[in-house]
Amino acid sequence: MPIAKEEKKKIIKKFGKDEYDTGSATVQIALLTHRILELTEHLKLHKKDKHTRRGLVQLVSQRKKFMKYLVRIDAKAYMNVVKQLSLRG
Repeated sequence: MPIAKEEKKKIIKKFGKDEYDTGSATVQIALLTHRILELTEHLKLHKKDKHTRRGLVQLVSQRKKFMKYLVRIDAKAYMNVVKQLSLRG
């Protein structure tokens, strides 16, 4: 399911440099996290939905790559994103 426009704008405004900053790693990590949480909730109800599970694994992998990139480029921004999204336990 795609993210609602208002919700996407809110995430971009919170994590981006401005309202048009959709390509930065921090914004993409936040958007992927939102989609991952939605799919996780879906899979709690529909345990046998293997196609969605595969998509979820791909999204988690993509987010992991963005996070590795961000920690290499800007460790302070990485720590900020991890803290705000409450990732990494």
